[in-house]
Amino acid sequence: MKTSSMKQTITFKTTPHEVFECLIDSKKHEEFTGDPAEISRRVGGTFSAYGGYCYGENLELVKDKKIVQTWRATDWPEGHFSTVSFKFTKTKEGTRLTFSQKGIPQSEVKSVKKGWEDFYWKPLKEMLEP
Repeated sequence: MKTSSMKQTITFKTTPHEVFECLIDSKKHEEFTGDPAEISRRVGGTFSAYGGYCYGENLELVKDKKIVQTWRATDWPEGHFSTVSFKFTKTKEGTRLTFSQKGIPQSEVKSVKKGWEDFYWKPLKEMLEP
C-alpha cells in the first residue's frame, strides 16, 4: 500500500502545558471534541478518541514538549497504523504546535489533513482562545 506524510503548524495563544493537556487528558479531550476519549498518560498505554473512531498507542511522552503515538482510523486498511508527532514550542505569542503524521494511506491523505484541521485544531483553538 502506498502511504504519504504531512506536516501542519498551528499557533495557540496559551501555554504549551495547556495544549499538551488537552491532547493527553481524557476529560479535556472530550471537552473540545464533544466525543468520548480514553487516553493513557504513560508510554505503552493506549488511547481512543471520537468514540473509538481513531486509536493507537503512546510511543513517547515528554510533558509539555512532545507526544508521539501510533494512530489509525477504523476505516483504514486492517492493521495499518500511522505515526503522529505533536511537538510543543513556547513562543512569544503562546505555543507553536508542530504536528506530523507518517504512513497515511495515500487514498486518505486529503480527508486526514482536513480532519485534523476541522476536528482538532479548530475546536481546540475555540476552547483555548475564547
